[in-house]
Amino acid sequence: MPSARATLTRTPVRTVEVRLIFDRLHRTYGPQNWWPAETAFEVAVGAVLTQNASWTAVERAIARLKADRMLSLAQLARLSPAELAPLLKPAGLYHVKARRLHALLQYLTARGGFAGLRRKTTPALRAELLALHGIGPETADSILLYALDRPAFVVDAYTRRILSRYGIIRGSEPYDTLRQWFQSALPADPRLFNEYHALLVRLARTHCRVRPLCSDCPLA
Repeated sequence: MPSARATLTRTPVRTVEVRLIFDRLHRTYGPQNWWPAETAFEVAVGAVLTQNASWTAVERAIARLKADRMLSLAQLARLSPAELAPLLKPAGLYHVKARRLHALLQYLTARGGFAGLRRKTTPALRAELLALHGIGPETADSILLYALDRPAFVVDAYTRRILSRYGIIRGSEPYDTLRQWFQSALPADPRLFNEYHALLVRLARTHCRVRPLCSDCPLA
């Protein structure tokens, strides 16, 4: 197994590792058809709510917004953070997430919704999202990839866990280092990035858990 430093600096090794992981996971699990959302706006809301929360908790919050007929930009953007907070309670840390979601809602409103965002370049969009309160790289890239169909690879805690356990990375690399590692080794295809991230999530939930089940891991 190459050292972490060698893997991150030698392009041929990097490309082989990245593609081998995808091929094995795709053969094992098949297409994932992920992200679980009905609209681009739902994706964006979910990307904020999933920070420090399980997806099950986020689903409960989304379901509540739908039941209250509040899951729309027009409805949510007119609320203050204090008014948003009770609606987000199932997702946890709801006062914090209300402020973050409020910042995103105001941004979307000012830019003419997703129709306005689609007229911008991916680098410009990413910079604007990262400038918003509480929007970090993972959340920004999730919105870019899953809501706007842009080639932005999402690196999450599952990705770090899997790659570090196999000695491919140290685990402490900056987010953008790992993001560029994937993007430089793969075609700039949003559908491929979507599928790859979903497969890593599937592996982390089925095998590479906090207490791993290594006996039949597809990467073993």
